[in-house]
Amino acid sequence: MSELRTSQRSGRAESARAGDPGRDFEFTSSDFARIRELIHRRAGISLSDHKRDMAYSRLARRLRTLGIDSFRTYLDQLESSNDPAEWEAFTNALTTNLTAFFREAHHFPILAEFVKKRPQPVSVWCSAASTGEEPYSIAMTLVEALGESAARQATVLATDIDTQVLAKCDAGVYQYEQVRHLSPERLKRFFLRGTGAHAGLVKVRPELRAMIRFERLNLTDHDYGLRNPFDAIFCRNVMIYFDKPTQAQVLARFEPLVKPRGLLFAGHSENFTYVTQAFRLRGQTVYELTRDTDAAPAQARTHGAMNEVNA
Repeated sequence: MSELRTSQRSGRAESARAGDPGRDFEFTSSDFARIRELIHRRAGISLSDHKRDMAYSRLARRLRTLGIDSFRTYLDQLESSNDPAEWEAFTNALTTNLTAFFREAHHFPILAEFVKKRPQPVSVWCSAASTGEEPYSIAMTLVEALGESAARQATVLATDIDTQVLAKCDAGVYQYEQVRHLSPERLKRFFLRGTGAHAGLVKVRPELRAMIRFERLNLTDHDYGLRNPFDAIFCRNVMIYFDKPTQAQVLARFEPLVKPRGLLFAGHSENFTYVTQAFRLRGQTVYELTRDTDAAPAQARTHGAMNEVNA
């Protein structure tokens, strides 16, 4: 049986290579259309036509890992078994995670001035945490704006649909190259530098890590399970992967999760003006909740050591 499976796989691989020299598996338009439908249904992500090669390369790794010889078989098994772990692997494979510390830097001075004027303690939700650079940038901003004591009382929730990147968030370990652009003051205050087996790495200081709660959350879920509204929500460079109806649904779920006069931070290429009436553009891809009543909704729905960094 195993010999037959190997032979079939080899034959299909040769056939695929004959039509497309760089590919081990046949990948038809029907396969890609099915992948697009499944990831949209599962995570709200709209894959454009030019993402076809990306989808192939990322999912081909799953086929090799599982010993499956065709995309059709893999997708059949994915749907029929309804295995949560494989759906998670499928979603993780098609999720793009591009981030950096203090990316779109103009947002953080706005956040700093905003939280100084808000009733304490403040709460911020980073709704697409990726590998953690954004929520840690938020936490650093709160410490710098409010001081150590008040910032420790703040709530920072960091969520993402991708469990692999959340694990990296939780660890808080990064290559030194990822933080070398930060000021010497920030490096010393918020990071530890690795030595020995950890040389070339930095780790977020425990007190900063303790400010953040990491959880898996799918923005297309009908109920996020969040009951307390936030002063600010960061949802940057996420909506570009959603179609307009999905964007509208997500923004509608955000509305009761923002405190009166709270802020929504969007990505540099995102414009919500024509998608929702709940938020008005304040400027520089920052939106303000239009509801300005004093009372928020009763229930919102929807082997070396680490030493100080000396830059």
